[in-house]
Amino acid sequence: MNNVIKFLDLRKINETYRKEIDAAVKRTLDSGWYLLGKENEVFCKNFAAYCGTKYCVGAANGLDALTLIIRAYGFGSGDEIIVPANTYIASVLAVSQNGCTPVFVEPDLNTYNINPDLIEEKITSKTKAIMVVHLYGQAVKMDKIWEIAKKYNLKIIEDSAQAHGAIYNSKKTGNLGDVAGFSFYPGKNLGCLGDGGAVTTNDEELYKKIKALANYGSNVKYHNIYKGVNSRLDEIQAAILDIKLKGLDKDNARRREISDFYRKNIKNPLIVLPEVKNEESHVWHIFAVRVQDRTKFQKYLEDKGIQTLIHYPIPPHKQEAYKEYNHLSLPVTEKIHKEIISLPISPVMTDKEIKKVSEVVCEYK
Repeated sequence: MNNVIKFLDLRKINETYRKEIDAAVKRTLDSGWYLLGKENEVFCKNFAAYCGTKYCVGAANGLDALTLIIRAYGFGSGDEIIVPANTYIASVLAVSQNGCTPVFVEPDLNTYNINPDLIEEKITSKTKAIMVVHLYGQAVKMDKIWEIAKKYNLKIIEDSAQAHGAIYNSKKTGNLGDVAGFSFYPGKNLGCLGDGGAVTTNDEELYKKIKALANYGSNVKYHNIYKGVNSRLDEIQAAILDIKLKGLDKDNARRREISDFYRKNIKNPLIVLPEVKNEESHVWHIFAVRVQDRTKFQKYLEDKGIQTLIHYPIPPHKQEAYKEYNHLSLPVTEKIHKEIISLPISPVMTDKEIKKVSEVVCEYK
């Protein structure tokens, strides 16, 4: 079927920036310097400024960014980190890879983000941090979380992998806690042409430690002050990201237009649409709806030429990799993971495609 509406047309998205990307790649190739150079320095400076933070460190991917954060704080065996039960497994992997224990908190069914009202009851003497995940592109309601963190002297770690540019109380994600991890996976609102990630913070000491940890634990070549890792954003990806950063707000604005159209025009009692209280708080990385018979709905859309994805079919606590948590009953999370399905949304969708998706969803029975 040639007229399929793709869930995400990455080729078309990157074609928008093609001339600038080609020039940036050539410039980087011609420089002969491919790691930890000028392109990385420029992008990190610009991305920190965009987020409203003092510092940014490039990393190889989003998971590494989160893992480096926890390692830099020195959290390890016996320490607990609160995480939303409704998230992609990377959020939890970053915790367990550092030897820490993830403590799952149920989400708010309306926003899909962690429910701030359920956090405090999970805090123990072992709790070191609260990880908030701005899921699907919507910034977490932070007010109560700020209060709790201050009361118990906890760090706030943001998983901002899906929320580049989302705003809460006049601040962008990446600047809503003590430190944040970003992913630049190609499908993200700000995506490179491979893997990439970053850490943003206002904490100079933490910034310096993460920067060293990501480079084998070294600030000066062959002088290793930490047992570090190799997790670096390469120069070509940094150059590409800096180009696309300039168009991020425009791309996010288009996503909001699409979301607004969907929410105003999709009228079907079988479909639960996403809720948002403040438009600037959501950048619509994903437009997720809920439906009782997801398999039937997905097949119906596929037959009509509309691609969809499921974010995510199995919650972390029910994954085989985390058998030790399989016994947990987290009904809100499990309901979401059973019913959620994502409709196409991207800055390169045409008005005709948006209208077709809306009409087809409305006609579902």
